[in-house]
Amino acid sequence: MLLALLAVAQTLLVWLTVRVEAARAQDNAETVAAQLVGDLRRDLTRAGQQLQALGWGDPALAGWRRGATELLRAHTELRRVERRDASLAVVDTLDSPFGPPLFDHLRRPQLSIEAEAACAAASRSSAASFSRSYFVPLAGGQGLEVVDLCVPVLQAGQQLGYLVGTYALSALLDGALALREDQSAPRVRDVQRYELSFIEGDGTRLARAGAARGAGVYVAERLVDLPGSALQLRVDSMAGRPSLISNLATALVLGLSLALFAVVLLLARDVRRRAEAERALAEALAFRKAMEDSLSTGLRARDLQGAITYVNPAFCAMVGFSAAELLARPAAAGPGTAVSPPYWPPEQAGEYQRRQAQRLATRPPRDALDARDLAEAREGFETVFMRKNGERFPVMIYEAPLVDGAGRHTGWMSAIVDIGAQRRMEEISRQQQDRLQATARLATVGEMASLLSHELNQPLAAIASYASGSLNLLQPEPQPASDSGLPPLPPEEERSLLRQALTRIAEQAERAGRIIKSVHGFVRRREQQHETLGADLLLEAVLPLVRLQARKSGTRIEIDIQPVPPALQLAGRTPRVRCDRTMIEQVLINLTRNAIQAMEAATPLAARVLVLRVRQTHARWVTFSVIDAGPGIAPDVATRLFTPFFTTREEGMGLGLSLCRTVIEQHGGALDYGAAPPRPGAAPGSPRGTEFRFTLPTPRQPDATAAQGAPETGDTAGLEPAERP
Repeated sequence: MLLALLAVAQTLLVWLTVRVEAARAQDNAETVAAQLVGDLRRDLTRAGQQLQALGWGDPALAGWRRGATELLRAHTELRRVERRDASLAVVDTLDSPFGPPLFDHLRRPQLSIEAEAACAAASRSSAASFSRSYFVPLAGGQGLEVVDLCVPVLQAGQQLGYLVGTYALSALLDGALALREDQSAPRVRDVQRYELSFIEGDGTRLARAGAARGAGVYVAERLVDLPGSALQLRVDSMAGRPSLISNLATALVLGLSLALFAVVLLLARDVRRRAEAERALAEALAFRKAMEDSLSTGLRARDLQGAITYVNPAFCAMVGFSAAELLARPAAAGPGTAVSPPYWPPEQAGEYQRRQAQRLATRPPRDALDARDLAEAREGFETVFMRKNGERFPVMIYEAPLVDGAGRHTGWMSAIVDIGAQRRMEEISRQQQDRLQATARLATVGEMASLLSHELNQPLAAIASYASGSLNLLQPEPQPASDSGLPPLPPEEERSLLRQALTRIAEQAERAGRIIKSVHGFVRRREQQHETLGADLLLEAVLPLVRLQARKSGTRIEIDIQPVPPALQLAGRTPRVRCDRTMIEQVLINLTRNAIQAMEAATPLAARVLVLRVRQTHARWVTFSVIDAGPGIAPDVATRLFTPFFTTREEGMGLGLSLCRTVIEQHGGALDYGAAPPRPGAAPGSPRGTEFRFTLPTPRQPDATAAQGAPETGDTAGLEPAERP
């Protein structure tokens, strides 16, 4: 019995020793593989950055070749660099001086599929992308496994071409095995005892490095995840299986005591670790439960049939149903039957169900998601839910796939936010803004009433004068020659004078109508609508109203529109903006009226000049300036200039500048002011005046393609991903 116990103890000792050595060797292989994966990923990322630096600024051909030559000499793993245009045609190439040219035996067009696929992926993501590895045959029956790195060349947001670098996989592995300056680093010593290789999914070796072959006992495989592709790295230790204990007699003497002591220690450690793991798991579950219960955002999990598998208290409070009501499945519904949730509005449940069934039919329940599916699933979208009392409310849903440990798609996890209060606040804010704008518009019209009465007196007086003359000509009995001192006019001349008088009456009536129509078009309220138009059209639209007040105060108006520089031109030489025409006209009217009023008191009549200036110095912005020759803005007034209901005029309401800043900021621009630039030929010491500037966005693309790039809306915009195709 004792011998049997000793034999068992010795056997256990030998077995445990062998297992420990094997586990240590396997852990070392896994550690080396993880370190090499990190080094390879870092080196390839740095190589992509260096390759991308060649295309900065779209250098000339000579400068590009000089930079590419230096890059090839500095990196032996880089075997070829190509410069391609936007259509992927090869413009120029350079091969590495450390090896034979790659595509002498088999030309590049025959091996360009992988590079083109990588460039297509790089064009979509506007970032560097790797291709899958492929074999390049060389002279003498040899060959080389390579991978292409494609980097898009961008300038001012436009894609000019691509840079393609071809890397040899064997050279990448040799670089990983190269000794570093720090010879004491344990990782360097460990790497020298392993064979490194890139393999395919079926285990086929693509490239290898190392002084000797691995024993095939301790093997670690890791995935080198690269943008657009991935490489399988295999690390094979040169060490074989550990041998048995050399001195069995010593092992038999010490085996029993050491084995029993080791077993006790192992059991104690295992119990302690198990207890710690259970305690950590309980704490993690309690923490997650507390966190989910404290969230104000609703959480909901669904399986691939659309059935709810989990909800948190916030979601239950949001829809008014209990967790039991939401998780319950009707008795008639089988395990694979799609069920309509109770929070779907009845009028939309059929459409939701149809779209959900269509989507589930096109995706097998246990398929693994790729990277594109994951990105699309995490996009937020807005839809409508129904509470238990029948109230409909809008929600924003952010949904991500549930993936199990094997990488299979098992359902969806959703985060739901009730945006009903936000929508109500937005509507209240919009209504208040509309009322404020309407109030300011009416105030502006009231101030223009006196100008209209003054301006309309002239055409009305002319109409009255021509009408009196026409009536005199139409008298049935011409007056005697002694009364007027002139002989009676012939009938032909009377008709000619009458025709001229009626023509003048029509002209003056049309002039009065234009004045009234311009004010009516300005006052008429309509919905905001952004459109693309030239800056000159904006100025022409407000000039009739601006001239009314300018003529009354004797102010001269100068229009200064600078043509768009050739580098910024999209459609014509006149600056073009994207804006709500009526609101921007309101801004121009307010600013010009303030400028004219600022010059009425302190500015001599000869110096009263109002300048309307338009400049485009940036591809995305056009600057409008309203410049006066007034005394400027006092410091105490400047601090409250844009405060609502603050004004320095007795008849003003104090809403003009506040409204102007709100309108410009709603367009994404900015409104500010400063001292006006000195005018050419101005006398020394004369007031410089004030310049108010605001910016408006330019159209992103020419009008011919703007309509094609406009966002489209449809009936599926308000449905969940699982409820729409």
